[in-house]
Amino acid sequence: MLPPIKVELLPHDPRWVESAALEGDLFAAIIGSCLVAMHHVGSTAIPTIRAKPVLDLVPVVTDLQALDDGRRVIEAHGYEWWGELGLPGRRYCTKSDPATGRRLVQLHCYEDGSSEIERHLTFRDYLRSHPQIAAAYDREKARCRDLHPEDSHAYSDCKDAWIKAVEAQALAWRRA
Repeated sequence: MLPPIKVELLPHDPRWVESAALEGDLFAAIIGSCLVAMHHVGSTAIPTIRAKPVLDLVPVVTDLQALDDGRRVIEAHGYEWWGELGLPGRRYCTKSDPATGRRLVQLHCYEDGSSEIERHLTFRDYLRSHPQIAAAYDREKARCRDLHPEDSHAYSDCKDAWIKAVEAQALAWRRA
């Protein structure tokens, strides 16, 4: 089981975009032609809100078996492999600072064509395009952090209903 981390919300750091691109390039070099696309998602990809200083990336791969076959190489580059971790069709990896143990990156790997890719991108784009909804999300994140400052799992569970409701709005917005 993935251990929870402390919930720390920081103001947006413009360097997160560059760091995400660099991490994406590094992961692309590791997995090679298996990679179709790399997307920066999550709160660090939304400039108007606070975020845990952990980059969320969605590597889109040609097929999950090719990614699974590269697991040892991925782990040799400092990523921890968590498999599906409760989400069928996903491969989840984390990367932490070796000196401090602080989580730096979360990879949510999906096979090209997965509806989960659209869900992540649509939620991100919806918040970027709707500042009032992004501000409401920022408030929800702060509320859940205040309730669960030491447990990122409980924090995520706390936000879940809010996120699901807004994801439904975002998907309707995308389709319109």
